[in-house]
Amino acid sequence: QARALRGAGVEVVPGVSIPGFTLHPFIIFLFSCLLQGCVDHPIVLTEAVCNPLYSRQMMSELLFECYQVPKVSYGVDSLYSFYHNRRQNWPCSGLVISSGYQCTHILPVLEGRLDAKNCKRINLGGCQAAVYLQRLLQLKYPGHFAAITLSRMEEILHEHSYIAEDYIEELQKWRSPEYYENNMHKMQLPFSNKLLGSTLTSEEKQERRQQQLRRLQELNARRREEKLQLDQERLDRLLYVQELLEDGQMDQFHKALVELNMDSAEELQSYINKLSLSVEQTKQKILQAEVNIEVDVVDSKPETPDLDPLGSEQSLEDVESINEFEPLFAEEQPEVEKPVAAVQPVFNLAEYHQLFLGTERIRAPEIVFQPSLIGEDQAGIAETMQYVLERYSKEQQAILVQNVFLTGGNTMYPGLKARVQKELLEMRPFQSSFQVHLASSPVLDAWYGARDWAVEYMTREEGWITRKDYEEKGGEYLKEHCASNVYVPIRLPKQAPRTAEALAPSRALTSSAGNPCEQA
Repeated sequence: QARALRGAGVEVVPGVSIPGFTLHPFIIFLFSCLLQGCVDHPIVLTEAVCNPLYSRQMMSELLFECYQVPKVSYGVDSLYSFYHNRRQNWPCSGLVISSGYQCTHILPVLEGRLDAKNCKRINLGGCQAAVYLQRLLQLKYPGHFAAITLSRMEEILHEHSYIAEDYIEELQKWRSPEYYENNMHKMQLPFSNKLLGSTLTSEEKQERRQQQLRRLQELNARRREEKLQLDQERLDRLLYVQELLEDGQMDQFHKALVELNMDSAEELQSYINKLSLSVEQTKQKILQAEVNIEVDVVDSKPETPDLDPLGSEQSLEDVESINEFEPLFAEEQPEVEKPVAAVQPVFNLAEYHQLFLGTERIRAPEIVFQPSLIGEDQAGIAETMQYVLERYSKEQQAILVQNVFLTGGNTMYPGLKARVQKELLEMRPFQSSFQVHLASSPVLDAWYGARDWAVEYMTREEGWITRKDYEEKGGEYLKEHCASNVYVPIRLPKQAPRTAEALAPSRALTSSAGNPCEQA
C-alpha cells in the first residue's frame, strides 16, 4: 500500500520531535535529500487536536524551507481513523473518543467537521495505566521490585487486562475464591535454576561452618568480657562499702547501704559472695574458650564450651544461642545414602517468580473512567462525554450519540465498548437510541485514513498547503478539510487613528521645543 502511494506521488507519514507532531519515519526525508537534494512529493502529517499555531509554523518552515516540499496537509489522527471507518449508512456527524498513550480526547464532529470549541481532553492514557499497574504489583511483590518493569506492565495491560462493565459489581465477584481461581492469571518472571548452595563443594561448606562457629564464639567471648567488667565494677563498689564498716565509719557505711538499697551488713556480705563467685566462673569460661578455640565441625557435633555445672544464668543464655545454630553444624553422614525420590523440595523457585494477576486486571484500565483511583483531580470518560453532550441541543445530542466512535490503542481493552454503552444508557433519556462503534484497527486506522484521504484528495486543492500559500499567509496557515483542525488565524489589534485634537497638543510642544532662544 505504501509502495502504491509512493508510485502515485504522495508520502503518508503518521506523524518529528517538534511539539504537537509525532513524525517517526524521519529517515525518509534524509534519504530523499541525500539522493535528490529535496523531497519532491506531497506530505501528509498528523498533529495534535487544537495544535498551537507556533508548532505548525515551525513544522511548515522546516518542510518548505529545508526540504523543498511542494505541498503539505495537516490532520488529526483520530479524525483520519473516523474517516477510514466511515460506511455508506454512517452519518457525517458523531462523537469520537480517542484514547492513546498519554491522553484521551472527546471530539464532537458535526456535518463532517470538527467542533473545536467543545473538544475536551483527559490527561490519562495507557502510560498512566501501566505506571499504576507497576505500582500495584511492586507493592504486592516487593521481592520482585526490579523485575516488575514498565515494559512488562504494558504487556500485561495488552494481554490480560479488561474493562469491567460494572466496576463495583466486578470487585464483588473477585471476592469469591472460586471466581478468583477461575479468572486469576499467572505471569512467569525470568529466573535461574542454578542456586548458590548447589555450587559449593564439601570443603567450602566445611569452611563456612567453621567461620560461622568462630563468629559465634567471638560473640560469646565479647559478652563474657562485658559481663565480667560489669560484675567486677559492682564487686569493687561493695568491697569499698565493706571497708567502711571495718574502719568504723558507721555514718558513711549506713549512707552507702541506703544508696545500695540494702538493710544490713549480712545482706551486703551475701551480695559480695555471689558476685565473687560469678566473677570467678566468668574468668574460667574465658580461659576454657581460649583453650577450645578450634573445634572439629565434621567429625563431631560441636560441644558448648560454656556449660556451667552450677547452672548460672549467663551459661543458659550461651547454650540457647548455640542451640539456635545447631542446624548449621549438623553432622554429615556420607555413608548413609538416601534415595533421591525421598527428598522433597522445600522451596519451588519457579512458583516464587510468578505474578498472580487478580483484581489488578480491572483496576489499572479503570483509571480512564475513575481518575481518582490514582489521585487525579479530573473527570473520567463518562463524565466528560456527558459534559460535551450537554453543550448541544437535544436534536444535536441525538445526532451525535448515533455514531459514538472509539479509536486509539488504549481502546483495545475487552469490554470497553460495553462499558461505554452502559454509561450512555444511564445518561441518555428513557427509550432513546444510540450506537457505539469500535475502529476496525484502533492502532493503524489513523495511517489507513490518511492514506485514503491522500488518494482521494490528491488532485484537489482542498486541504493542501502549497509553497505559495506558505509564502503569502505564513507558516501557521492551515487549509481545513474533513479530518483537520479548525484554523483560527492570529488577529492583531489595530491601532486607532489619531485625531486632529490629539495631534494639536503634540504640535504645540514641538513648536515650543524647536526655538531654544525664545525659551531662554
